[in-house]
Amino acid sequence: MSISTPGGPERHPTVASTTKKSAGGRPASGKPGSGKPAGGRPGSGKAAGGQRGGKKPRKPITPVKVTQERNWGPIALFVAVGVIAVAIVGYGGWATFQGSKPWDERANEISGIVNYREKDPELVAGGNHQQGSIQYSVLPPVAGPHNDAWQNCMGDIYDAPIASEHAVHSLEHGAVWITYQPDLDAGQVEKLAERVRGNEKLFLSPYEGLDKAISLQAWGYQLKVDNADDGRIDDFIKTLRVNASVEGPTALCAQGVTAVGTTPRDLGPQMPQ
Repeated sequence: MSISTPGGPERHPTVASTTKKSAGGRPASGKPGSGKPAGGRPGSGKAAGGQRGGKKPRKPITPVKVTQERNWGPIALFVAVGVIAVAIVGYGGWATFQGSKPWDERANEISGIVNYREKDPELVAGGNHQQGSIQYSVLPPVAGPHNDAWQNCMGDIYDAPIASEHAVHSLEHGAVWITYQPDLDAGQVEKLAERVRGNEKLFLSPYEGLDKAISLQAWGYQLKVDNADDGRIDDFIKTLRVNASVEGPTALCAQGVTAVGTTPRDLGPQMPQ
């Protein structure tokens, strides 16, 4: 506040003049100008921002890193599924490519197959019917002259040798004739029978004098193997059955000779074509 005197300038009281002094002339504790906070001792007050005077600031706490092991199970499964998918796509492409090849090219790719169509074109001319027994240069025969009657080839399984003259006629119709040594293990014979049984244009019989355990014949082709588990047997059947026919795929395999025995039956041209 200001003090004015009559006829004099207005004066403002100083802080010193308005501050009460304690005994001895020193400012009272807790009063303005004392240099101490009210009601406290030096060092007892809080510093600006709430920090107590005289204490060092706390060090920041370093976060603890938790190491978690990678779960490899889902990763391995994902990789395995990817590999399988790639394999399926690759096999599909390969199968499509293989299927697009002509059957005779696929036949020539079967390891060990003998192509008599290339070796002896006259042998595979077809249509040469003869009566009686016929001498063949290739055993078991794969082509050449043959009887008017064919051997029934509707998945037939013969337990004794049959006449080659009828069997060759069946080959001309597109059948595959599987032969085996008469003393071949029964389990091996059954594996061959499983491939033949009930499948048109396939027939099975033992054959005397084979130089290998098993021999497969189609018109103009032959493959000999040592074991019924040989995968080439299936390749031969798949590639040459029907395809190797020189009389068309609709040539009959039923209504043929069903008897066994190596002597041909001269039934004449009355056999249906």
